[in-house]
Formats: sequence, structure tokens, C-alpha cells
Amino acid sequence: MAQRTPLFDAHVSLGARMVDFAGWDMPVQYQGILPEHQAVRTAVGIFDISHMGRLWLPGPEGISLVQRVYTNDAAQLKVGQARYGLICNEKGGILDDVLIYGHHDGRGLVVNASNREKILAWLQGHQGTRPVSILDQTFETCMIAVQGPQALALVHGLTPADAAALPYYFSTETTYRGRICTLSRTGYTGEDGVELIVPRDLGPPLWADLLQKGAVACGLGARDTLRLEAAMPLYGHELNEEIDPLQAGLSWAVKWDKGDFIGRDALQARKQDPSRPVRVGLELEGKRIAREHAVVAKEGGPIGAVTSGTFGPTLNKVIAMAYVAPACAALGTPCQVDVRGKPAPAKVVTLPFYKRKRNP
Repeated sequence: MAQRTPLFDAHVSLGARMVDFAGWDMPVQYQGILPEHQAVRTAVGIFDISHMGRLWLPGPEGISLVQRVYTNDAAQLKVGQARYGLICNEKGGILDDVLIYGHHDGRGLVVNASNREKILAWLQGHQGTRPVSILDQTFETCMIAVQGPQALALVHGLTPADAAALPYYFSTETTYRGRICTLSRTGYTGEDGVELIVPRDLGPPLWADLLQKGAVACGLGARDTLRLEAAMPLYGHELNEEIDPLQAGLSWAVKWDKGDFIGRDALQARKQDPSRPVRVGLELEGKRIAREHAVVAKEGGPIGAVTSGTFGPTLNKVIAMAYVAPACAALGTPCQVDVRGKPAPAKVVTLPFYKRKRNP
């Protein structure tokens, strides 16, 4: 039986269409993907992301363990700072993409739902003699994303902390209804916004408060179209254990000078291989959507495959991300994508497809 988040009953009461996602009963849509997508781009939408794994590694040994398995620099984080990076295997393949939170006494990790048990086992397997506790707080808490140009105004007053005062990719410990929670200026939609982690039993009242203030409930369908427009990779599509961070376009999240980490030597070796496929953006002509694994071809021969594709509502275009041969990755390169047996003309375009206008 699939796991249920603290908000399951709230989703059902709103008429959400529920699906199994990574072993969790999750809402894929409420009123529809298009209006939910547009709500986030123009106003504010909320997402139940309680299925994401929330781990806590206390103490200096916790910081040391994270630093050992993480491609980015987790040791130099300021208190409250959040940082994106990867956990790789010894061959340089990606086990998961992870958000690390800095704390004065340890590190918090948010991992993908499908990889929570794998990452727990990985951390335990590389703990060695470190006297560190690896705490899984996923089932004790509820996590809600509030995203969109009106998100900061909407959450104002829910906590003593002012979300607008937080720099991007920073978090703070605050309270909601008198109990400790975490407020972070992070998200996965390409818009400004926050994510809140509260005690499990406070999830439903927080969800209700956000709806009462005018937020639109959004499901996994809109979350996927939003992140794809923003060219944010999704584990199991753009990222997996065969793909390394460099070919995924995430070299900025690999800090070579931070010291040794698992996969570092393999990544150095992979960097010398110019034949590895690289992640690109594609814009397709017409309205037919390219699905995962669709073959990308040029001059009659295959050059790669699609990892994610959709119709971008904000762009009014069909878009996709794919891995293609490096020789075919230049901007403007024409190609064709096999869409249900018929070639659709396409071209390589700049990522991200969509970038929000930032406040001056």
C-alpha cells in the first residue's frame, strides 16, 4: 500500500486525482494542469511535497559525512544557507540530487522521494567510524511549497519570520501556531517562493490557511510542466546512476577544490571523454509532444534521446530536454524527434526555456 502524506484527506476533499508516485499517494491535478500552471506563473500556487525525504545529520561528524558524499561544498555553508548538489557513486553516476541546509550544529538534507531509502543506506554505508546519527524526519513532518510572484506576500504573517527578508536559497527556523518550523526561500518551479517544513499534525491547518489566503492547490502535473519550462532536471529522467553531473550541465555544483569526495576521481576521468552525451533543450515545431525515450535524429541517424517533454503553457511551444552527441549540441542545431513514429522538426535552444523577471 502506498504511503500517504499528512495532507491526503485534504487532497481528496478538494477532488484531486490521486496517483501512485514513488510509493506515495499524491495529487496529480485538481482543477487541471493548465490553470494550476498559470496560477503559479501569475499569482501563487501550493504543492504538497511531503513525500520528499527529510534527513538530519547532527554535529560536526554529520557535516563531515555530508562533505564526504556530496559534490558541492557542504562544510562552508552559513547558518540557514541552502545549497544544491549531487551525491554520486564511485563511478561518478548520480545517486540523487540533494538540497543541503546549513545549521550551526549539523546539516539537513532534502532528497527525492524515490531515493530516500537508497540515500539513507548510502550514508550509513559510508559512515565509517564517525559517531553520527542519521535521522529520518520524513514521517514526523509535513512540507509545503508556496510558489509564484505573490507567494511572499501570501505567507506574510503566517510566521514571525518575514520570508521577503530571506535571501534566495536561505532558510530560517521560526514558528507556526507557536511551534518550531522551517521557512526557506527555495522552490522547483522557476518562480520565487518558499517551502515550509512543519510538524506533521500542523500540515492540514497550514494547507487550509494558505488556501483561505487565496493560494491555488497544485498537483504533480503542474509541478512537472513548471520545472521543465525552467529546465530543472528531474531524477529518473535527466539524472540517473549512468549520467554524471558534468554531462547533465551541473558542473557548477561540483567543487573540485573542496577536497576528496566519493566519485571525484571518476568525474575527473569522465571529463576527459568528449563522446559523452550532453543535456540540451529542444524546441519542436507543431503541437505534438515528445515523450521520454523518443529518438532524436539528424540527417537520418540517431544522435540522442528525449528525457522529458511537454507543451510549455507559458511559452506556447512544445519543448523537451534530451541527451545528444556533443557534436550536435550547438545552439540552433536542427534535428528531428520521433513522435509516435513520425518525425517532428526541432532545434537545439538555450536553457532554461523560461526565466522569470526578477525584481529590480
